[in-house]
Amino acid sequence: MYILGISAFYHDSAACLLKNGEIIAAAQEERFTRKKHDSGFPSLAIEFCIKQANIRPSEIDNIVFYEKPFLKFERLLETYLAYAPKGFSSFAMAMPIWIKDKLFQKTALIKEFNKVLDKDINWNDRLLFSEHHLSHAASAFYPSPFERAAVLTIDGVGEWTTTSVAIGDGSDLKVLKEIHFPHSLGLLYSAFTYYTGFKVNSGEYKVMGLAPYGEPRFADLIFENLIKLNSDGSFQLDMSYFDFATGLTMTNKKFDKLFGGPARVSETQLTQREMDLAASIQKVTQEIILKIAKNIAKETGEKNLCLAGGVALNCVANGILTREKIFEKIWIQPAAGDAGGALGAALSSWHLHKNKKRTITSKQDSMKGCFLGPKFKDDEIEGEFKACGAKYNKLNDNDLIDKVASEIANQKAVGWAQGRMEFGPRALGGRSIIADPRSPTIQKQLNLKVKYRESFRPFAPSVLIEDVDDWFEHQNDSPYMLLVANVKHDKRRIMTDKENALFGIEKLNIPRSSVPAITHVDYSARIQTVHADTNPRYHSLISKFKEKTGFPILVNTSFNVRGEPIVCSPTDAFKCFMGTELDILVFENYILLKDEQDLSLIENYEEQYELD
Repeated sequence: MYILGISAFYHDSAACLLKNGEIIAAAQEERFTRKKHDSGFPSLAIEFCIKQANIRPSEIDNIVFYEKPFLKFERLLETYLAYAPKGFSSFAMAMPIWIKDKLFQKTALIKEFNKVLDKDINWNDRLLFSEHHLSHAASAFYPSPFERAAVLTIDGVGEWTTTSVAIGDGSDLKVLKEIHFPHSLGLLYSAFTYYTGFKVNSGEYKVMGLAPYGEPRFADLIFENLIKLNSDGSFQLDMSYFDFATGLTMTNKKFDKLFGGPARVSETQLTQREMDLAASIQKVTQEIILKIAKNIAKETGEKNLCLAGGVALNCVANGILTREKIFEKIWIQPAAGDAGGALGAALSSWHLHKNKKRTITSKQDSMKGCFLGPKFKDDEIEGEFKACGAKYNKLNDNDLIDKVASEIANQKAVGWAQGRMEFGPRALGGRSIIADPRSPTIQKQLNLKVKYRESFRPFAPSVLIEDVDDWFEHQNDSPYMLLVANVKHDKRRIMTDKENALFGIEKLNIPRSSVPAITHVDYSARIQTVHADTNPRYHSLISKFKEKTGFPILVNTSFNVRGEPIVCSPTDAFKCFMGTELDILVFENYILLKDEQDLSLIENYEEQYELD
């Protein structure tokens, strides 16, 4: 039995295919259209899933949409009525779109299925709808390694729900508690994303990365004015400071007055105020998540916790939650945002709608390392490279690993594309840019000359699972780069009094450990543990680098430039390679050196994509 899950029409559209409950394929639409956070119907992602499974569209038993449009419309309508006449202009803009395109989304979906799949099939009989937060909860619990667990989902908003607590037990999943719009931790964080000059639904991770440069001097002000936090972790926002319920912006003049001025204009100079605002909202978010988690543990007695929703991608908060040991074990869905809703919708249908038994076969989760996207054969790679005018060599496995490890040790930046593309927002060694963590300059170099993004952004370490305890204050697995932990003290560099006196962005260029390229200004790192069973070639490369240098770590960042989706195909990879200052491109066993390429193929990639 095949079940296709889809998410679409808000941001990060995606498709996922199950075969008898097993995850066969999953991918975001953006990877194929090359439009970051593409919200359109995921026709290309669906085509990929069907191709990967080698089935006909008629073999799909059900298609499950990740939320219920009528409930979302109900929330929109009731919100505008509650705030009337405020927000009429926003209402006037939204209603025609809803009435034309979204309210009758079932009909619109069936039209798309007829175009993409097969017009001779009655898709109306096969189409199901899940609820947004149930999809999130299902994506968190069912792939987890736990027979039983509490499930916490936190995001901006689904239909009505912004936060939910559920209990998963075997194949059963029941929602116990919910917090409803407009009271939303995700939207509170997004308000500060907007106010600090970054793009909502895209720049939240920038706020998280900026936070260590500041001091949380506004945290008390936030708790005193913007949000009331109750003893059980529930909360209410003071909506007089926000316009997201009815307006066209996240915050208003009252918010500006509270924090001493208007929102930062995008791309203008970052000041200490923005750094302190980032530190403050990060601290507030952490405190709220901890309080919610403690109450869940107290009320349910559960030993395990699963997390999903966009806020679950806050790896700093996740790291703190793990270290607090409120729960014995925590598992976080790697595609925690809306893309993962496609997976959750399919899984909820399989287990809840069809009442299929859930089986756990090992201590590992069922996400297959998140390597669920396309993989390219040799003839496909050669065909695309030839069409691009690329000059390449093909090496055997051993020679390739040895060559790349040596080049990285010589301070070369490498575009690394291997196996199936990752599902979710993180590059995990399938579509990554990798480099030497020992370099004190590589962080700035990659940000400014390869990624074309803000210099303050940190990079993650990919570390061999067998060596993680030696380098980081972390005893847990972190295969999906969703936990932050500190570099161990014996690997840190002692700072001078002058260096310790620096503030804000002045801290950026001070090496803080023996692996400065992955050590943030607060000595933290967003860890990815690499396993031989889920990513054997990447594990072999890091092992070879360790053999040559003594360091079982590589810098890992996503293979793309700012504003671009992570690369998918050999053509995507070559274009990014030629448009940046990457030195080497490796796609499967094919290696390309920059100085051997036709320089006329170089393009200005810095301006290629809209800034995110």
